[in-house]
Amino acid sequence: MVKIRKTVSYFLIIYSMSFESQSVERKELAILKILSESTDALGARVIANRLKEHGFELGERAVRYHLRLMDERGLTYLMGQRDGRILTDKGMEEVRSALVKDKVGFAISKIETLSFRTTFDPEKRSGLVPVNVSLFDREDFKRALKAMKPAFGNGYCTSDLVAIATEGEHLGEVAIPPGKIGMASVCSIIFNGALLKAGVPMDSRFGGILQVRNRQPLRFAELIDYSGCSLDPSNIFIKARMTSVGDAVNKGDGKILANFREIPAICRKIAVKVITDLKEVGFSSLVTIGNTSEPVCEMPVGLNKMGMVLLGGLNPIAAAEEAGIGAENMGMSTVMEYEDMVRFHEAVIEYRDLERFWEVSV
Repeated sequence: MVKIRKTVSYFLIIYSMSFESQSVERKELAILKILSESTDALGARVIANRLKEHGFELGERAVRYHLRLMDERGLTYLMGQRDGRILTDKGMEEVRSALVKDKVGFAISKIETLSFRTTFDPEKRSGLVPVNVSLFDREDFKRALKAMKPAFGNGYCTSDLVAIATEGEHLGEVAIPPGKIGMASVCSIIFNGALLKAGVPMDSRFGGILQVRNRQPLRFAELIDYSGCSLDPSNIFIKARMTSVGDAVNKGDGKILANFREIPAICRKIAVKVITDLKEVGFSSLVTIGNTSEPVCEMPVGLNKMGMVLLGGLNPIAAAEEAGIGAENMGMSTVMEYEDMVRFHEAVIEYRDLERFWEVSV
């Protein structure tokens, strides 16, 4: 009996040590990820604040402790007592090779986080808006704008609001690297955020490719479940060249980025009002909304639920990719103030003025 108790105690100690080790590893991975998203050195206070968005309540002292351990392992480098840390090459590699089990469901986690951070108020026309950030090579950006114009102009987007930034500037929390131009486009998660604030829970089910025929939604041709995905499905479809946004815009027949959501049927009245309010200020991503428990675009809907199909915010970027202009896409990446964004045609004019300035400067 004594031996059995000792054996049980031994396994409990091992299990406790293993659980604690995994917890530490996740905290350190979260710190490394925060550092990887910044081009500037970050201090413990900034890191501690950003960790809260990832669900970790670590104080400055605890963050400093983990940073010292990572310094010793060669993952981070202290730039100066006041300048903070940056990632080493080894640290960047550690982020890239993070545990697969920690990546599963990462897409749905980003959706939930951005939904909570969305504070846009249609009545006041102010607040934080969720955005995707796309990075283009500077020499390709003029052609990219031309390729994206029809998609923005014909409503194949969440909104025609965008923001453009050059190297060294920021779009939300995303820094623009040298040789690149960044463009922020509104993400369809704005509907999640607005409905959440109105007390309507939304279940983000799938990201997919929606087949359009005669300019009407027909069926989903491809689907990726958010809950089991570590990447943004839209970016996967774009890089695989599975879209034909240009054909959908010009001919009315094509394949576009869209996503499938569900809400409780009892919330329909509130949901319709929220969607209408958003549409009145330029957010018109809704493709269709179904009836209670009835399929939408051939997608089955849960009991006492309603299905919703929303356009993907990266459709204009998909059109640029179809034209042979690649971009590094960070879908569902950050939030921006509504006031910091402008209509696409205004952004094009501003960029042309900036381009002329560069030519004069050279």
